[in-house]
Amino acid sequence: MREPIHKYFRVGLIVFMAYPGMGKGEDPHTFENIRRVACDDYFDAIEVTWIKDAETRARVARMLAESHITVCYGAQPRLLTTGMNANHLYEGDRMKAEASLIEAIDEAEELGSKGVAFLSGKWQEDTKQPSYAQLLRTTRNLCDYAKKKDMYVELEVFDYDIAKASLIGPAPLAARFAGDMRTSHSNFGLLIDLSHIPMTHETPEFVVRTLRPYLTHFHIGNTVCADPAATGYGDEHQRFGFPNGENDVPQVLDFLRLLRGEGFFRPEDPYVLSFEVKPWKDEDPEIVIANAKRVLNRAWALLED
Repeated sequence: MREPIHKYFRVGLIVFMAYPGMGKGEDPHTFENIRRVACDDYFDAIEVTWIKDAETRARVARMLAESHITVCYGAQPRLLTTGMNANHLYEGDRMKAEASLIEAIDEAEELGSKGVAFLSGKWQEDTKQPSYAQLLRTTRNLCDYAKKKDMYVELEVFDYDIAKASLIGPAPLAARFAGDMRTSHSNFGLLIDLSHIPMTHETPEFVVRTLRPYLTHFHIGNTVCADPAATGYGDEHQRFGFPNGENDVPQVLDFLRLLRGEGFFRPEDPYVLSFEVKPWKDEDPEIVIANAKRVLNRAWALLED
């Protein structure tokens, strides 16, 4: 493409994945990590997560307000690092997850985000329907609370049988869930990740076309999921070019073509398209981020006008 990708997307970085020490909300380098991204004008968006220290959170909020960067808030670490489950069958445990996600909405507002993203919890085949009902209860309550602040809620689609084993899950069930949510809440949407699609045993075409009316946010990254014996198997978001990885320039290029064909190139109000990449073991986060930029730049350059 001759025109820059920034015309059509807000290119972002999930900072707490690139710097995974931030996942528990206590990384002493949180401010510096976020500042590094805010100073990089390649990024139009940044995805942050919980910051437990109030003083650090306030400093980050001031910095982000100065940066003219779109702020997104990922509440997934609040659940993944604590074992909380938004569709837990025991009501007391479901309410604990909901309470943390309500706190996430407040924190997202403080940091300048207009919404939050989260994920569904684990499930078992014989409890699928009651788990679904519990997830609806949680999500509706979150959307009710977010609406008072003119904010939105997004559910990220994960694998259902490899790593996270989340209820949502396969695209048809995600579409059903989003349809149920949209009957009562217009501030709900779905977030899909190119690196999760191979783990749901689906294709990007099937996922995007099945979920099209509900998609509000995109991630791109890599995964290793074909061979359980392979290094890095599972939802690890390795850099592009990682051995046995599923995604690289050709897959990102095809994904861009698909998004354009389905009407997601929207210059008047661009969608967020964020890198979800994570250093493997002792890899350098800065190199992993530069790697991702190169892949997206190359895929964009190859995209036909």
